[in-house]
Amino acid sequence: MMLNQFLLLSAFLFGTGIYGVITRKHTVLVLASIELMLVAVNINLVAFGATLNNAVGQVFALFVLAIAAAEVGVGLAIVLLIYRNLRSANPDDVNVLKG
Repeated sequence: MMLNQFLLLSAFLFGTGIYGVITRKHTVLVLASIELMLVAVNINLVAFGATLNNAVGQVFALFVLAIAAAEVGVGLAIVLLIYRNLRSANPDDVNVLKG
């Protein structure tokens, strides 16, 4: 496959992720949309690494995967604590927690 096809796929996934972050009203779906954006970044990194015949893109993709795994763990813990306190997982209700 050519680089252009990977870039188009990555742009579509990133755009879908941004749309999901902007329009979703449930925090778990917002986190899933952020993960979709990180997958698009990984596709770009691996595609450019394969095109340039070096492994730097794949190494960076592994770092992004590790950061994404940590983000999911912390994000879901925060969502669970907010749900426990407010009985709602709506991101608009979080501003009620301000002091």
